[in-house]
Amino acid sequence: MKGDLFSSEHMVQPAAAPGMTIENPKCVKYAVNGEMHARQGAMIAYRGNLQFERKGQGVGGMLKRAVTGEGLPLMAVRGQGEAWFAHEAQNCFIVDVEPGDEFTVNGRNVLCFDASLSYRIATVKGSGIAGGGLFNSVFTGQGRLGLVCDGNPLVIPVSPEYPVYVDTDAVVGWTAGLQTSLHRSQSLGSMLRGGSGEAVQLMLQGHGHVVVRPSEATPQKAQQH
Repeated sequence: MKGDLFSSEHMVQPAAAPGMTIENPKCVKYAVNGEMHARQGAMIAYRGNLQFERKGQGVGGMLKRAVTGEGLPLMAVRGQGEAWFAHEAQNCFIVDVEPGDEFTVNGRNVLCFDASLSYRIATVKGSGIAGGGLFNSVFTGQGRLGLVCDGNPLVIPVSPEYPVYVDTDAVVGWTAGLQTSLHRSQSLGSMLRGGSGEAVQLMLQGHGHVVVRPSEATPQKAQQH
């Protein structure tokens, strides 16, 4: 069989080592040798001796979103083989979490992660009165975390001299060392939302980085997650 479709650009190669790698900008490959975790419905193909088990509690509750009240159910993948993960053709990225690191991420952006990573639920201060999925998960330990983003993310440095304000519907996550609070701007309300009322941003202060996506969650999108 010939043609561009069967060129080396699209042909997958056997994994060189266990673990997570970027197969292409829209897909993560995981060479499983033991156990890993992934978002339910994100597996698009696999080969080898793998078993998939739904995880109805735990992380699903951790990654719930304030907008919909729904969870993000996960599955455990066990055995030996290769699996490919993607979500709505969004761009894929890998974060290496090292001992002492802490990465807070919105549940809608989690694709898969090593079973060696630990996580806990974190609620952004004051987020009970705002939407945007401000029930986040905090990953610690050592391992790799696969993320998806609608478009190419922006990584913005944060310093005590220059706090950063981000739209609550656009934030992907942030690193340790940052303090968060909600900031309300009456003047921005009419300019950004097309009407009267307050606009609410997430303010981050301290030393670190915040990751945002170049789009906002629409009500339809929010319900799908």
